[in-house]
Amino acid sequence: MNGALLLSIGIILYFICYKFYGSYLSKLFGINPGNKTPAHKLNDGIDYLPAKASVLFGHHFASIAGAGPIIGPILGICFGWLPAVIWIILGCIFIGAVHDFSALFISIRNEGRSIGHIIEKYIGYIGRQIFLFFCLAALLLVIAMFAILVAKTFVNSPDVATSSILFIAIAVVFGVLVYKKNLPLPIGTAIFVPLLFISIYIGTKFPMDLSLLIGVSTEQAKNIWLLMIFIYISIASVAPVWILLQPRDYLNSYLMYSMILLSIAAIMITAPKFNMPVFNGFFVMDPVKGKLQWALFPLLFVIIPCGACSGFHSLVCSGTTAKQLDNERHILPIGYGAMLLEGVVALIALISVAGLHNGEYISILSEKGPIYAFASGISGFCEHLNLSRDVGRSFLSLTISAFILTTLDTAARLSRFTLQEIVMPRYGATKRENIQTFLLRNRYIATLFVVIISGYLAFSGDGGKIWPVFGASNQLLAALALLTATVVLVKGKIKIVSVFLPFIFMITISVWALLKLLLINMLPLNLPLFTASLFLLIMAIFLVGVAVIKINRFFK
Repeated sequence: MNGALLLSIGIILYFICYKFYGSYLSKLFGINPGNKTPAHKLNDGIDYLPAKASVLFGHHFASIAGAGPIIGPILGICFGWLPAVIWIILGCIFIGAVHDFSALFISIRNEGRSIGHIIEKYIGYIGRQIFLFFCLAALLLVIAMFAILVAKTFVNSPDVATSSILFIAIAVVFGVLVYKKNLPLPIGTAIFVPLLFISIYIGTKFPMDLSLLIGVSTEQAKNIWLLMIFIYISIASVAPVWILLQPRDYLNSYLMYSMILLSIAAIMITAPKFNMPVFNGFFVMDPVKGKLQWALFPLLFVIIPCGACSGFHSLVCSGTTAKQLDNERHILPIGYGAMLLEGVVALIALISVAGLHNGEYISILSEKGPIYAFASGISGFCEHLNLSRDVGRSFLSLTISAFILTTLDTAARLSRFTLQEIVMPRYGATKRENIQTFLLRNRYIATLFVVIISGYLAFSGDGGKIWPVFGASNQLLAALALLTATVVLVKGKIKIVSVFLPFIFMITISVWALLKLLLINMLPLNLPLFTASLFLLIMAIFLVGVAVIKINRFFK
């Protein structure tokens, strides 16, 4: 097998299924372009605001992608490239994309509300609270995991640290000029997009290597970056979206599309041969630490969440995207199509390391990490396009770190929203109940809580240990979102097979994985991850039980 053939097969299958299965889902769910979306009905110019499909697609994809579709496949290929490819392609088409489509649809049909609010409507207040607690726990793991990844990337690639800081500064200036000084968007784009690529060059010339600059060890440098990252997301969580999140997501989309097109072109021209085994066995050693043994069933399906199926997407779909959707016909390209594009990114990531031999693969992952492995692999292919390997690696690493920072910003803000929703009283609550929870709904206090807990997880664990727990929580979140969609479809008397079967698969795999991770983190005891795994498992069981009772009532 070679990379060009695999990528071609994947893209063709995604296109065919988008055309036919996506159209089937649109008819099944009853997509109606004539319906007014919440962006029009509740337009307030702040949260609810119609956006062009192309613009919203860019914002949505930048938010859901992050580094997940890159890291997961690179770790998951340790079982062999064939099991990883099967899960990425079939999981993306029949589970992940269906999950995103249904989450966006049910939010659109419920005034753009979050999944938590929808659960309260269909399952009840207790169901809402369980789901929100679950979401908060999962989001805290996302923040901890991705903060570690950014910190390690900055240590291993100090040029990326320089470029990333410049990127943030560029985005802030862009936001001020466009949103407050009325700089026309085309002119701003023409000025600031080239500045992004100039920042990559500056990074290669002035790498911010803390070990050399202030004489600290690699571990100390990682911890310093972690501290700075948590300070950054504390600010990003409460800052107005126009000053950082919107402008950076917009500029980030140009990096994102450039990376995907560059990677596809390099793979098609190079046609790299695979040296990783087709199948490496049902049990393999953790490729990063080499101590824990991973079982293909169920851990492959949680080690590769993004790119195949990710519960985090349901929070993005119902948190921000549903409030900006201009027309229901855009649910298909944004809800279903963006997930398929993420599947393409996952295949690119897998191909980037498939040419390594098993020993090389383990060595580069344990010493440099998956992001460095991806950037080095693709930049090596790019040499056939006469692009410098160092410049190519810096560009790819910056793009990935920008992805991760976008995910961190989104996750921090969503965590704050979720915590504030948890302390919100049920519908019809008294004025006294509202006053009692006022302090907890303060965005600064909520952000401080989120940063302290996720920071504790980040400083007490490491990526190799947190990633499987993050993956399991992410897949459980996807299962619960699919369960919610099932309840909504049952209530609307719509066929549920397309969402119910994915729910059964995801709940089985994720609960199975959490049980295994409980044992892994029990001996020797890793208290934060053991507690997180146990809490997630209990919350999921409770919510499924409440939902089953509610579904039975619908059928009576």
